[in-house]
Amino acid sequence: QVQLVESGGGVVQPGGSLRLSCAASGFTFNNYGMNWYRQAPGKVRGLVARIANLSGSTNYADSVKGRFTISRDNAKNTVYLQMNFLKPEDTAVYYCNTMIRGSDYWGQGTQVTVSS
Repeated sequence: QVQLVESGGGVVQPGGSLRLSCAASGFTFNNYGMNWYRQAPGKVRGLVARIANLSGSTNYADSVKGRFTISRDNAKNTVYLQMNFLKPEDTAVYYCNTMIRGSDYWGQGTQVTVSS
């Protein structure tokens, strides 16, 4: 079955960096776009970044443009989110996501906390 497993979260000071990873299995990875979402306490889950399957084209939320970079390694069935110049408002649970034949699949999430 489809599995998405995130890793790489943690506590970092403002201005710091983290790299999140999402290991995918149970489907043909390079056939599907991949997304990163985040949800802060009391807020709606929102799209952070997405990457297309073959072209590798990317889109970002305005709040992270120029600071975050999404990438994928189709040989490793893994999607990454490089996060630089982190701000306290980036604190959230980050989720990996894909949609396959109309169904949404989510990982368990990884906590990112930006605090001094």
